[in-house]
Amino acid sequence: MNITRENIDALNAVVKVDIAKEDYSDKVEKILSDYRKSANIPGFRKGHVPMGLVKKQYGKAVLVDEVNKLLQDALGKYLTEEKLDVLGNPLPKPQDDLDWDADAFSFEFELGLAPEFDVNLKGKKAITHYNIVADDKMLDNQVEHIRKQYGKIVSETEVAKDSEITGVFVNEEKEINNSTMITLDKFKGKATAKKFIGAKVGDVITLKTKGLFNDDHDLMTFLKVSHDDAHGLEIEVSFTINEINSRELADLDQELFDKLFGPKAVTSVTELKAKIKEDSEKQFAQQGDQKLLNDVTEYLVDNTKFDLPAEFLQKWMQTAGEEVMDAEQAKEEYEKSEKSMRYQLIEGKLIEKHDLQVSFDDLKDHAKEMIKAQMAQFGQTGSSDEELEGIAARILSNKDEVKRLSDQLMSTKLLNLYKAEANLKTKEITYDDFVKEFYS
Repeated sequence: MNITRENIDALNAVVKVDIAKEDYSDKVEKILSDYRKSANIPGFRKGHVPMGLVKKQYGKAVLVDEVNKLLQDALGKYLTEEKLDVLGNPLPKPQDDLDWDADAFSFEFELGLAPEFDVNLKGKKAITHYNIVADDKMLDNQVEHIRKQYGKIVSETEVAKDSEITGVFVNEEKEINNSTMITLDKFKGKATAKKFIGAKVGDVITLKTKGLFNDDHDLMTFLKVSHDDAHGLEIEVSFTINEINSRELADLDQELFDKLFGPKAVTSVTELKAKIKEDSEKQFAQQGDQKLLNDVTEYLVDNTKFDLPAEFLQKWMQTAGEEVMDAEQAKEEYEKSEKSMRYQLIEGKLIEKHDLQVSFDDLKDHAKEMIKAQMAQFGQTGSSDEELEGIAARILSNKDEVKRLSDQLMSTKLLNLYKAEANLKTKEITYDDFVKEFYS
């Protein structure tokens, strides 16, 4: 067997594999001999079928199968030994005139080669890492929310500004009939809230769904319609009031503090706000980190310049998926996924350069921490290490879970790398401003 490579350019190559008769003949003869021993052909005793007949009936199929196996094994070994970093998979060149009656065969494969490039994390322009804080306004709102949540429900005779209104949204044509509880701050316009002020149990209020709520997704919650139906929904609905309540705010006393955090963990409003701030900012830190991860990814893709073997990749995409694509579909798919492919190459370069690895011990420790956090949400604390080990072992026996956890850990390692190596500047921002700026 002989394998040669012709480099077309820096990103494309053709590998030629020449297979001679001596490369496959012994294997083919052995398989046919085994077939002869077990073949059941009418007119011949088992094990006494003439070899010529066996070759005539099975020879071509066995030859094709063995040559293909030999070809794939040889090609895979060659790519490994030559340390060729290929994109996609080798594409066999069409051979309509291949003669399987010949003794020797030649096959050619197109290769798309990964580009050579360097990654520079320290760009001239600093990337912002947002430190999201809970300001006084947010803390006051959270305290009021807690007081409402644990407060006493008081029945009222008519709707006021802060009422909790239970009723039924109805539209017969769209088959909407949903019982729900709503507060006036959910509505977008003051005119809508005005319709409710002073209303009593039994009153029916007609509303238009267009621009009804501050968040259009609330149509899904309060009317129980699908996401698709909620989009652009312009109908009239009636709301029949069944119950009107207000909340008598809970006292900020030790009894409430103990309900929230356990005995004597918090003993004053100042400590309550400090605890809310601490817990909130832990969650905000995750959002700030995710924003940083996204921004560094965008920076790296936009500022790390290299070419890709686009023509090869589009050709490979035509047959790589579950459904075969034509050239136009493959081009469209390539354009959609090019950015993702570029980042995968950049990420791979960073992982190799900085030796970022996820070990089994890393996975196990991460799984145990995840289990402890989930159990703590349900008030289950103090689990022994043996119990955690057992649960972690069950999780890590699942390939999909191992992949998911490995991806999480690698993202964390990359994030830590970016924090240490990238050109960053820190900006403090309130949670409300962060949401307005990036998610409105």
